[in-house]
Amino acid sequence: MYQRPQHLLSRFGKKSQVLFIEEPIRLPNHSNVEDGARLEIVRQKDSSVRVVTMYISGDLSFEEETNIVSQRIQELLNEQQIGDYIAWFYSPMFLRYTKGLKPYLSIYDCMDELAAFNFAPPEIKIMERLLLDQVDIVFTGGKTLYELKKHSHPEVYYFPSSIDKHHFAKARQNNISVPVDQEHIPHPRLGYHGVIDERIDLPLLAAIAEQRPNWHFIMIGPTAKISPSDLPRRANIYYLGQKQYAELPQYLAGWDIAFMPFALNASTRYISPTKTPEYLSGGKPVLSTAINDVVDPYGNLGLVEIISSPDEFIRAAERILSGQWDKNKWLKETDDFLSHLSWDITFGTMLHVINQSLESKKSKTLKNGLYV
Repeated sequence: MYQRPQHLLSRFGKKSQVLFIEEPIRLPNHSNVEDGARLEIVRQKDSSVRVVTMYISGDLSFEEETNIVSQRIQELLNEQQIGDYIAWFYSPMFLRYTKGLKPYLSIYDCMDELAAFNFAPPEIKIMERLLLDQVDIVFTGGKTLYELKKHSHPEVYYFPSSIDKHHFAKARQNNISVPVDQEHIPHPRLGYHGVIDERIDLPLLAAIAEQRPNWHFIMIGPTAKISPSDLPRRANIYYLGQKQYAELPQYLAGWDIAFMPFALNASTRYISPTKTPEYLSGGKPVLSTAINDVVDPYGNLGLVEIISSPDEFIRAAERILSGQWDKNKWLKETDDFLSHLSWDITFGTMLHVINQSLESKKSKTLKNGLYV
């Protein structure tokens, strides 16, 4: 997956050191892990981002795991000679591994309402409240999520999903290479790329595929938190598995319509799908269920067709496939909207907020005679 964390932190990595510390991976009890934990550090290409993967012994108790991981993180900072630093959180659950750390500034980039997802740890709401009490800044990944969080902290900022326009615009090129596993699939093709989990309306997908057996539905992405046996199996539904980020425009180029068959449930109430502007950058018409952050702004502006049933989906898709719409007008309006979106703009604005907070903190410490 190459999404918000990768887009943002790779840009920070061009300006400063970034240690991306993943949640620890438990190994079988019999695994030989010296002192309970083993670290692997991999530097990312073209930046100073280093991904830190920690493997821990599977027989550690909760308290032992917390202490060992916290100790290893502190040792890592000392070894790398990192003094003043910013702590950037993507998950409230990681807070327990940061005891003893003293960041100069702390940020929580809240991408989703994680407590609403299937199999979320029961203590995640408590951990998020503790995290919100400690951080200096909160970023949110969507408007609906911002409305939920804006009163939970004095410094909450709305930064919606952005777009790597140049990358996905490759799907508009006539000479783009055709993926082998998609080449044999007949048209019309309707495609989705992303995680296939409890957020996908599988009954909706099955119903449309049954009613239109001559349409072909391409599902790209890993399956998570649901059983493969739960997936609807039809001759015109193709599960092509997970692909590299670099390959996505090649698949998108071969679709007639991009679609987002999200279920309307607790896990999708606050999502802001990054794939919305990705599909649009590829020049593909988009059909979506009524996800709040898709309806506003994309649906309200007429850039995405919002549907609520198999019949609505079929009518909208038939109108597009038959050419009964002004594609040139839609493309112009789409490109005008996307011209204001980019990860570079998002990164620059975030950096401005961070620098303001740093200056404010520096000023306060100077006034109190505590600055060294």
